[in-house]
Amino acid sequence: MPTIHEHEPPYSVGYFVGSLASASINRQLAGALIKVAPEDFTFTEIPIRDLPLYSYDYDADYPPVARSFKQAIADVDAVLFVTPEYNRSMPGALKNAIDWGSRPWGENSFTAKPSAVIGASPGAIGTAVAQQNLRSVLSFCNSPQMNAPEAYIQVTPGLIAEDGSITNEGTEAFLRDWMADFLTFVTRVLTVVPQR
Repeated sequence: MPTIHEHEPPYSVGYFVGSLASASINRQLAGALIKVAPEDFTFTEIPIRDLPLYSYDYDADYPPVARSFKQAIADVDAVLFVTPEYNRSMPGALKNAIDWGSRPWGENSFTAKPSAVIGASPGAIGTAVAQQNLRSVLSFCNSPQMNAPEAYIQVTPGLIAEDGSITNEGTEAFLRDWMADFLTFVTRVLTVVPQR
């Protein structure tokens, strides 16, 4: 029997910004990615700010904010993580959000949900360890991941304008191609595949 995919382009993408800071360069990067993305994608931010710290004490009766969070993941075809690196790991707020999304046991919202990971830093590869850490968690959550090309974006002053446009042609081309690769990946994951 084939796996039936109910959606066709445009694909809806829910994106997570790992930083809670309003002036985060990763929030700027998310805006730039949306600007250069293929028209086959539509985007919705899935906010993580208001989630309390996860505890299994909540599993029997999830609070409304967590139920809304899980529904937001269910409502999209794919997820995109745009995150900084804190102390050689992903930010605690992002890990907390993934913990909420993966629970209660047996109701993991990330199962079979195609994903991609990218991050911005003032340094050349400042998010490399955070991305590896995040990928490990997403693997455990059974989320198919676009593993290449890896994308560690060095954000220098003025690289991303207020309207989300990218001022460096090479960076813009790379991000445009990266988002096109994400579209190819999402399409491949969500296409009907015969089961053996």
